[in-house]
Amino acid sequence: MAKMDTVSVNAYAKVNFTLDVVGRAGGYHLLDSLVCTVGLFDRVTARRADGVRVRMTGEGAASIAAGSNAERAARAFCAAFGGGADIVIERAIPVGAGLGSSSADAAGVLRALAKLYGIPDMVCLKSLADSLGSDTGYLLTGGWARMTGRGEQISPLAGMPPLWLLLLLPEGGVSTPACFAAFDRMGEAYPPVTERAIALLRQGNAEGARLFGNALTRAACSLCAGTGNALAAARRLGADGAGMTGSGSAVYAAFFSEAACRAAQAAYAGKAAAMCVRTVAQIE
Repeated sequence: MAKMDTVSVNAYAKVNFTLDVVGRAGGYHLLDSLVCTVGLFDRVTARRADGVRVRMTGEGAASIAAGSNAERAARAFCAAFGGGADIVIERAIPVGAGLGSSSADAAGVLRALAKLYGIPDMVCLKSLADSLGSDTGYLLTGGWARMTGRGEQISPLAGMPPLWLLLLLPEGGVSTPACFAAFDRMGEAYPPVTERAIALLRQGNAEGARLFGNALTRAACSLCAGTGNALAAARRLGADGAGMTGSGSAVYAAFFSEAACRAAQAAYAGKAAAMCVRTVAQIE
């Protein structure tokens, strides 16, 4: 097989359809979350080179400092497997929205370099990914999954229905550490919903979508008023389910029908930017 000199991959965003906070260990919050990748992505292009260089363009690129997760991923890969790369990331995923932008870029870099250098060792790649952030290991493979622990324990899920989402993207992001700190200060207990939601959706029961929710929602809304406004708007659109992803600030209205999602987008008159995306059950 001819040696490849350049590889491009999509680094997909993710949406948390449920997010339960179920405990703490070692200074970390323990989570239980139903998650899936969606059709919003950054484009990662890696070319063989001496040394490591990572450049970013597009959405939020100017706010991402040197030493980003993407650069850390590239350096970790090259330290483990050798080689070097000149990497360009064309960004489209908003920063600070709970859509996994930083983790998506890191996972995309690892996937691109693995293809470029013919590295099939997913166990080692997952280990590298886990060292870079809680969502990064999941975003190596994406699709429907149940995430537990700090987000590093991944159980892929088969038999889940496709969904269309109207993503609402308020201005201003939410800091994940600040959101968890606010959650701790509030001291509220939220009943876990992940297991029940998965069981109902696998049975084809649309009531599973009614359980969509996120224990961090009130904390995020206390930090970003736009999140609360967008969530209220999403719930007025007749969605099959609605909620906030990650630690915010993005929210979604979920539909089993593309036509219903497009109609909701046409009817939406809120202040947040909006886009329709579909769940991506298998990434390239």
